[in-house]
Amino acid sequence: MPDHTPDHTPDHTPDHRTEQVSDQHTRTVTLLGSTGSIGTQAIDVVRAHPGRFRVEALSAGGSDVALLAQQVATVGARAVAVADDARADDLRAALVERLGAAAGDVEVLAGPDAATELAGRGSDVLLNGITGSVGLRPTLAALAGGSTLALANKESLVVGGSLVKAAAAPGQIVPVDSEHSAIAQALRGGARDEVRRLVLTASGGPFRGRSRDDIKKVTVDEALAHPTWAMGPVVTVNSASLMNKGLELIEAHLLFDVPAEDITVVVHPQSVVHSMVEFHDGSTLAQASPPDMRLPIALGLSWPDRLDVVSPPCDWSRAASWTFEPLDETTFPAVGLARAAVAASATHPAVYNAANEQGVAAFLGGRIGFLDIVETVERVLAEHDGVAAADVTLDVVEGVERWARARADEILARS
Repeated sequence: MPDHTPDHTPDHTPDHRTEQVSDQHTRTVTLLGSTGSIGTQAIDVVRAHPGRFRVEALSAGGSDVALLAQQVATVGARAVAVADDARADDLRAALVERLGAAAGDVEVLAGPDAATELAGRGSDVLLNGITGSVGLRPTLAALAGGSTLALANKESLVVGGSLVKAAAAPGQIVPVDSEHSAIAQALRGGARDEVRRLVLTASGGPFRGRSRDDIKKVTVDEALAHPTWAMGPVVTVNSASLMNKGLELIEAHLLFDVPAEDITVVVHPQSVVHSMVEFHDGSTLAQASPPDMRLPIALGLSWPDRLDVVSPPCDWSRAASWTFEPLDETTFPAVGLARAAVAASATHPAVYNAANEQGVAAFLGGRIGFLDIVETVERVLAEHDGVAAADVTLDVVEGVERWARARADEILARS
């Protein structure tokens, strides 16, 4: 088993060897994707712990500039970015409405590179809550700028792979996905040579227990009706198809230097056990808490410290049952495709993600059926020749992504 536990921390995961040294100064924070699910909950965490954090900058796509301006006023950010150039003037007007003359003191950046500009300015913590592989450049900028990267944008690691790992200093990346946060916490409890495997838990989504025939004609609304988590539409559809768990498997493989074959996925509908680490002696350490993303977000911002009273704990005074089921890989082949992508080449994971993003957009737009998403990913993966890790550059990754998106679009247009 490769080294991935507290005695020997990989260069791209939290450095558990220094976890006893608390960092109690006020941490400066930049939030990317601030108007999304992760960003809004991060602001809840910041506001609930005054004095611990100072938000320097926010960024969002631009679909809700009124909320973005409200967030600037709430946290006192001095810079704000919007990815959509066309919404820049609307954002400035919203800032004036919120802040009056003080709006002139807020720097406004606009355009597709605006978030990357903010990410590289060296805040103590950069929380990347952007959805999709568009988060790769900000991830690399944050690492180059010396920020601790609280990573909720799993796609940037999946797509960037070796680039992100090479750019990260020891302890510089702290995972924010609940599953990977759980693993990082559980890894504190064992030595490097004691770990047998990682166990990722999956809720099973809204279609758990149903056959492929059952889900052929499901609607967008049905796919968005997640039983335990409130997330954005892309992540929710990914959860319904189990593509999200495939992405998380790739992320865990990269974060913790664990072979994909030593990462197991198990269905846990209650979403209370967020993931587990199994040791050679038969012991398993699990991290459990009610489903609330504020907990892993708070750990991402404060690592290695824990904040006080982030979310309610499990109520042990009430009867409860937790169940675990094997993953139905016939109905949900996405996890198997993720394993195959890891084994195929350094760029197959980028193809896996890019083709899926195109498929999800087409499904949400009502242009294809639910099963067409993963079937398209499988076809595009099969057509990709792959690039060796030694030959991967940012240009190569972005070129592979463009090809995968174009090829997926061609296939989807005929679906």
